[in-house]
Amino acid sequence: MNDKAEELRAVRPPKAVVFDVGNVLIEWDPRNLYRKLLPDEAAVERFLAEICPPEWNLAQDAGRSWADGVAEAVARHPDQAVLIEAFDRRWRETVPGPIDANVALLRSLRTSGLPVFAITNFSAEKWAECLERFDFLTLFDDAVVSAHERLVKPDPRIYEVLFDRQLRPRGLAPADALFLDDSPANVAASEALGMPAIRVTPDLDLAALLRARGLPV
Repeated sequence: MNDKAEELRAVRPPKAVVFDVGNVLIEWDPRNLYRKLLPDEAAVERFLAEICPPEWNLAQDAGRSWADGVAEAVARHPDQAVLIEAFDRRWRETVPGPIDANVALLRSLRTSGLPVFAITNFSAEKWAECLERFDFLTLFDDAVVSAHERLVKPDPRIYEVLFDRQLRPRGLAPADALFLDDSPANVAASEALGMPAIRVTPDLDLAALLRARGLPV
């Protein structure tokens, strides 16, 4: 057991676990698509920084439709229309599949009876698509989806949606839950609101950390 896991043994077991989805339960990277469409890595990075940058994608997560998002980007870069439209039409290729080890943890927690929730930045259209594609996304007791709330992480208000809708009615405080997210900013926002968090990275032994916190995985 590493020092981090030993340290966490002293922490009381969480009474609920809150998952991010992208790059925690499913892989997501638009490079997976654009490496097929552009000649080299430099062209991919330039396209994703200048034509369809993260803030453009985040507007869909905040509630803008993909049709409107594509139209806005095409208006800025009409010569890139085919590539921009591919982000929507071939979005499935940005999500190659589940992160199996973490999905297994979600299933174990659900089977144990512990409440499991999600707070995720996702467009309404792509969330609906993923619900059909990945059955485990229906396991949550509740999923707070940014496009549905018109709020995106790390805005504190999206965390408060979960606190007010699910935790407080169950007699739970933010400190009683554990948040799992791959973004340092989202983890920091959670901790600032009193909800402990773990930043999920590809090399992290998440199962060991959860067991060290007394969770049944």
